[in-house]
Amino acid sequence: MTRGAGEETVAWSYFCRDVVPFTAMVAVECVTVGSNTLFKAATLRGLSFYVFVFYTYVGATLVLLPLSLIFGRLPSAKTPVFFYIFLLALVGFMSLIVGCKGIEYSSPTLASAISNLTPAFTFTLAVIFRMEQVVLRSSATQAKIIGTIVSISGALVVVLYKGPKVLTDATLTPPSPTISLYQHLTSFDSSWIIGGLLLATQYLLVSVWYILQTRVMELYPEEITVVFLYNLCATLISAPVCLFAEKDLTSFVLKPGVSLASVMYSGGLVSSFGSVIHTWGLHLKGPVYISLFKPLSIVIAVAMGVIFLGDALYLRSVIGSVILSLGFYTVIWGKAREDSTKTVADTEQQSPLLPSHTIEDESS
Repeated sequence: MTRGAGEETVAWSYFCRDVVPFTAMVAVECVTVGSNTLFKAATLRGLSFYVFVFYTYVGATLVLLPLSLIFGRLPSAKTPVFFYIFLLALVGFMSLIVGCKGIEYSSPTLASAISNLTPAFTFTLAVIFRMEQVVLRSSATQAKIIGTIVSISGALVVVLYKGPKVLTDATLTPPSPTISLYQHLTSFDSSWIIGGLLLATQYLLVSVWYILQTRVMELYPEEITVVFLYNLCATLISAPVCLFAEKDLTSFVLKPGVSLASVMYSGGLVSSFGSVIHTWGLHLKGPVYISLFKPLSIVIAVAMGVIFLGDALYLRSVIGSVILSLGFYTVIWGKAREDSTKTVADTEQQSPLLPSHTIEDESS
């Protein structure tokens, strides 16, 4: 009976520490890819990215305000957490501005492709700031390094290798005349290159954001309050910048349509609940684990195109998905092995207390 209860406890612990974070991160990436696609559609209809950024932060702040009042608590004014949150908001604002401009120059598909750099950026920064242990002789470290490289390679296969069609349907609507990612990569369009550089800068800033947010959670582990304060600070930062940068003030008046839907979707889901889930994942698993889900966005973008837009499925998507899955499994195995090693070490440190406790129980 005791053994069964113990097995149930272990299974529940595994579910909470591994299955739930994995599922949550995949869901956030799906929502993010949808947000990028909707934003691109809105910009084609005249939405300024300055207006988009400002209203995104305002919407996220309003969504999280009641939740922070109910479930959160403000930190002490003496703690340095406010400074770190303001710095976090500054980095996040710069990242969103650069990313929106990059998507405006290029496309959401390229944004998903460039996001493959996030694990490498984050892993490097985590090693520099001693947030990740690198013991080259350790199998856990080797698994994390190899898995990261394999994940990035799988995503690059999806981007660079086209291959034949695997699944197509003659009854599907004809493909749109828009230029594909493969065609963009084989051409040297200047705006595409500028967009790629801007998006690479964005994901470098995203990696910095992950590192900073992990530090903030070490100081003040209150996810909802931290994300609310982050969006509030970002709103205060973005208001003067966006109002000054956007010359046409009438563009801040949003009418019902794709522009309003894009702002509500991004603020109500990505920058609010998506950021809360990311922050929770950073607190639970660390920045490297969370960043590994970025390469998955390119596969999600392809899958959403096949399911919702009727796009053809190419061999690159199948091969890339398999390679990505192997990379994910390798890194997760490395993280699990590292966690189990830490647990064993902690148990061995506490073990000298156990005999004395047993003797006291027997004497009583």
